[in-house]
Amino acid sequence: MTWPRALMEVVRSGLTVERTRLEPLVALRAAAGLAIVIGFSLWLSSPASAASAAFGAFSAGTATFQRSWRPRKVLALAAGAGLSLSTFLGYVAAAHLVAFLSLLAVWAFLAGVAWAASPTAGIVATTTVGIMLVTVTLPTSIGEAAEHAAIIAIGGVVQATLILLVPIRRWGAHRDALADALAAVADYARRLRHDPTARFDPEPMMTARDAAAVTPLQARTRPAALHGPRGLAERIRPVLASLADPGVGAPAEGPERDRARELLATAAEVLDSAARSIRRGAPAQVPAPAMEALRAGAKDEVLKGPARAAASRLVDLLGEVVETAECGHSHAEYTPAPGKPGASPLLRPTVLRMMPTVLRSMRHELVRDSPVLRHAVRLAVVASLGYLLGTALPLGHGYWVPITSVMVLRPDFHQTYARAVARFVGTLIGVGLATGVVQLLDPGPYLSGGLAVCSAALLYLLMHTGYAVSQSFVAAYVVFLLGMGGEEWHQTVPDRVLLTLIGGALAMLAYMVFPAWETPRLLDRLADWLAASGRYTAAVIAAYADPADRHRAEVRRALLASRAAEAAWDEAFDRAKREPVKLRGLSRSAAEDAREALKSLGRAAMLLEAHLPARGTRPVPDAERFAESLRADTAQAAREVRQRLTPSWDRVEEALAAWKSAEDSPAPVVRRGAELVLRALEELTTAIGTSPLEREVASVRQDRQARADMEEGAQDDVSARPPRQGI
Repeated sequence: MTWPRALMEVVRSGLTVERTRLEPLVALRAAAGLAIVIGFSLWLSSPASAASAAFGAFSAGTATFQRSWRPRKVLALAAGAGLSLSTFLGYVAAAHLVAFLSLLAVWAFLAGVAWAASPTAGIVATTTVGIMLVTVTLPTSIGEAAEHAAIIAIGGVVQATLILLVPIRRWGAHRDALADALAAVADYARRLRHDPTARFDPEPMMTARDAAAVTPLQARTRPAALHGPRGLAERIRPVLASLADPGVGAPAEGPERDRARELLATAAEVLDSAARSIRRGAPAQVPAPAMEALRAGAKDEVLKGPARAAASRLVDLLGEVVETAECGHSHAEYTPAPGKPGASPLLRPTVLRMMPTVLRSMRHELVRDSPVLRHAVRLAVVASLGYLLGTALPLGHGYWVPITSVMVLRPDFHQTYARAVARFVGTLIGVGLATGVVQLLDPGPYLSGGLAVCSAALLYLLMHTGYAVSQSFVAAYVVFLLGMGGEEWHQTVPDRVLLTLIGGALAMLAYMVFPAWETPRLLDRLADWLAASGRYTAAVIAAYADPADRHRAEVRRALLASRAAEAAWDEAFDRAKREPVKLRGLSRSAAEDAREALKSLGRAAMLLEAHLPARGTRPVPDAERFAESLRADTAQAAREVRQRLTPSWDRVEEALAAWKSAEDSPAPVVRRGAELVLRALEELTTAIGTSPLEREVASVRQDRQARADMEEGAQDDVSARPPRQGI
């Protein structure tokens, strides 16, 4: 993408207003916490103390709206503690410019590295940098600094207390994640009725798995309906694909296909009913025709062979879904039967126990090419330069320059530039509206505090509709909050608009000077996905050679690794499409074709996963050789893709040929799946072998070889084998 097109996309994205589900009660609760803190601070202390308390309660409330599966009260406490510590340390060093700049740079660098833990950790840590720059201007002594730090921490405590005392839709986000996963599988079943080779997006399943990981304390209070359906959805997905596929399931036409369509429609209805049950916390209400279809499906005589086996397994799994969803209204502990999914919950470490893992993640990012490290360096440099620039300018409130830069910067290009545009436009709108209100009402401290609370409430309500929308309310909130402290509107409005523009421009310039482009990493991401998909497919096929329960655990681990690699590729490719950087080594069309080929590889493995053999089933010896060949070829192909070479599949082809020539080879469905695997690999070779750079790279290598041969006088000894072509 060229720079003009990239900038146009940035402006469009930054000013986009999205429609999303609002949470008015949650927003009202966070605003109530802010109102309590401001009101008591004004009553008991001074407007300056109220401003400090407001910063703590406001930021703690904002932190609870970040994407995280941890309890919101934990996020509020963590945000309040971080803000309190950053405020106190900032003031202690504020008297000496060099010491404060050093502290600011180190703190900003650590906030940038916090993105290695999670985006939520990075956002909350970045907020502490911004609050440090503001609150250090308020106290006049170390004692007052400690007092302001304590007040800020109390703001976080108040928000956490309200969350504890006024629970609103407990486990709501977890319920939504699980319901979305079931709804995604239901939609997949409907699409399979018309397109037997439809693709399945694994993102809802990945989100549901993240939501399913709980701390030991959460595991004791988790609703019963959240224990088992995710595992059932995981098992249903490949069975649906196997039933619908003409190659290994029901034929393309005829009575069997009609029966398969009926079962797919029934599965969609049952899964949708379970999704509604879990989302609302009410018993499942499966339509009567769907229940009749389930009972008839248990004795189905229309389907034959593998299709009948898939139908029987699907009916059993759907019955378990109904049984599990019927306890959706209960908060009693759910104890699944032995062998059913959900018997042992996924445990997430507590915040304290997670610290060693976070530190290891941060340490692993301290390498030269890490986007997280580059973001941390940019953040530290921009915070320091912005502070110096804001201090040197003959304007008040110079800290708005570094605050804008710090809050705008993100680890990738598009978000940084889009947020810069959105922040400036939002600031302009918010400051303009707040200025008009101030001129019209001339509010005092209490009315200014009330207006600030109203602005914060609207921010909490509309936070996920767009960054420009949220920033307009943030700007209004700051104007009213400073007005509560006694500052005139004309002292804040022009300065904030100009300094916001300077801070946004500084952040954009910093990314341009020290970027972390995702485009050059695309081939590495593709190679990682290829290697992970090869291991997953090989694990599935190897299970047929030695049927045992241990293979199911290996298949599961390989599937999760493959999904993670696929998600990393999708994220990298989406970022690369928005970057003003030329894609070298892989054209856009080739990348899309390669993605489809690897999707086909994953689908072939999914079809085979639906029929994993039980213990005692007759083994398929040829599957072991094919699995080993596949594992070796995909590992080598991943290395070749990184080197811009076109991969080949000699070992896989030989293993499949030997399998086909075997006289007595059981499980023809497995062999059919192996043929689909090879076809997907050949599609990948075709996709990346037709890159626009292929002829150029191959031509350069041939010219070099020819010149070398001429210099050595050995043209007659040139090997007849052509050189490997580049991607």
